[in-house]
Amino acid sequence: MSIVVDNIVKTYGKQIAVDHLSFEVNKGEVVGFLGPNGAGKTSTMKMICGYLQADSGNIKVCNEAVSPESTHFRQNIGYLPENNPLYLEMYIKEYLHFVAKCYNVGKNAPQMIQTAMERTGLLPEQHKKIQQLSKGYRQRVGLAQAILHQPEVLILDEATSGLDPNQLHEIRQLIREIGSEKSVLLSTHIMQEVEALCDRIIIINKGKILANEKTESLKNKHQGNIYRIEFLEKVPLQQLQNHFTKDTVKSLDSTQNVFHLQQSAGLNEDLRPEIFNFSVKNNFTLIGLQKEQNRLEDVFQAITQMS
Repeated sequence: MSIVVDNIVKTYGKQIAVDHLSFEVNKGEVVGFLGPNGAGKTSTMKMICGYLQADSGNIKVCNEAVSPESTHFRQNIGYLPENNPLYLEMYIKEYLHFVAKCYNVGKNAPQMIQTAMERTGLLPEQHKKIQQLSKGYRQRVGLAQAILHQPEVLILDEATSGLDPNQLHEIRQLIREIGSEKSVLLSTHIMQEVEALCDRIIIINKGKILANEKTESLKNKHQGNIYRIEFLEKVPLQQLQNHFTKDTVKSLDSTQNVFHLQQSAGLNEDLRPEIFNFSVKNNFTLIGLQKEQNRLEDVFQAITQMS
């Protein structure tokens, strides 16, 4: 395992930020690390990187214990924190040379810097000062410093903040490439990003794990299929609810001819034939029937609101 978090606890005064948290991240895996604000995500990431010390529990990165007495384990970690601290008065290339010295990469520094700039799209801007850059390009500099020393583990806290749609596509592609050969722990509030990038999702709240599953499995387990139904005539909502007793039916408009049917979680039976039969049996004219994609955002809200 590239990352092993074993029963860690972190408190700030009387507040428990991380409460006996345990999980693993494998090589070749991109894991989404999700939770509401204040859930304990950033504290956990800082403890994995060694910037915070856990009150109790153990963390290993690439089979090496994370401890304040050791700094060698940090060679295996690339970290992009949420606030992305940069030396704004430095030029991009100058800053990356500084980072290379911090990681003691030696004679390979020029080539590693070149590769990092290429992969993050910074080559055209390399002679600019960081303070001249847009937020999106500053985020690219932060990502370049995180991957510069070619670490086995990448910890990304809101890595795509401030990027425009084109930059998002490029950086997501880069994270996907890195995740195929390394281990990536990604914290973000953008659910489309999680669905596009993550093999597995860990959801935490109040310092505890609420879910730890493959992305598709999580969506299907906690959120049934959704159907949009449209009739030509007005249909009594109660009649639909009486027929689909296991599911949730809501009217989407005041005329009561467009409805939203939420299938119960864990049930994957296709309800479209049954909806059609209901229409024929009751002499209603079905003019629209669409099976919609389960939304991770709805799953996230359902799980975190229950805790």
